[in-house]
Amino acid sequence: MDSEVMETRDDAKQAGLGDLAYDAMKERLIRGMYKPGHKLTVRAIAEQLNVSSTPARDALNRLINERALVYAGPKTVIVPLLNLEQLQEVTWMRLALEGLAAEKAAAYVTTEDVDALEAIQRTITLALDERRYADALWNNKEFHFLIYKRSNLPLLVSTIESLWLRIGAAFNDLYPEFAVSKYGVHNHQAAMDGLRRRDASDVRAAMETDIRDGFRRLRTALDERSTPRR
Repeated sequence: MDSEVMETRDDAKQAGLGDLAYDAMKERLIRGMYKPGHKLTVRAIAEQLNVSSTPARDALNRLINERALVYAGPKTVIVPLLNLEQLQEVTWMRLALEGLAAEKAAAYVTTEDVDALEAIQRTITLALDERRYADALWNNKEFHFLIYKRSNLPLLVSTIESLWLRIGAAFNDLYPEFAVSKYGVHNHQAAMDGLRRRDASDVRAAMETDIRDGFRRLRTALDERSTPRR
């Protein structure tokens, strides 16, 4: 009986570690820590997350089932590159859902929230100026989801997060162009201005513009990949 209890506890512990590993990997993918085509192995993930191979393997399998990762060989898992059709579909969904979340957030956001957004944006801008694009992407997620969570629509926010899980790696292709053009900076500022005025339509328009500007850059990056180099 004691051995059975121990086995049950061990199984529960492994399951808990698997959930933690999955959450950590999911967050890394959403925030663009891995670029399209990046290869992942159970050993590498276990080392990065300081877990054993079992929870690392469980996390990878769950993300493969969600199509956030794909097999590129018998034991090779990679971060997929979205094709144009997939990029368009995700973008259309983002426009509808993130636009709605931003619009609804205008009624609930506080002055403290906007102050926090401005602090996040200063961090993003500094990272862009210093070409620390990974840091910019990490904080970009903070900016967007602080707004979306204020919509008080948790199912909507969860669905948006699932879209970012698919497109997060592609955000790496925004740079360095977005660091130079400052499209994202201008759009974020417009969103904050709208939030301070509690103008729901302006907030939605700013976030939709941000998504459209990003789509144009990501579409160009796909074209550049498909054009043979001389």
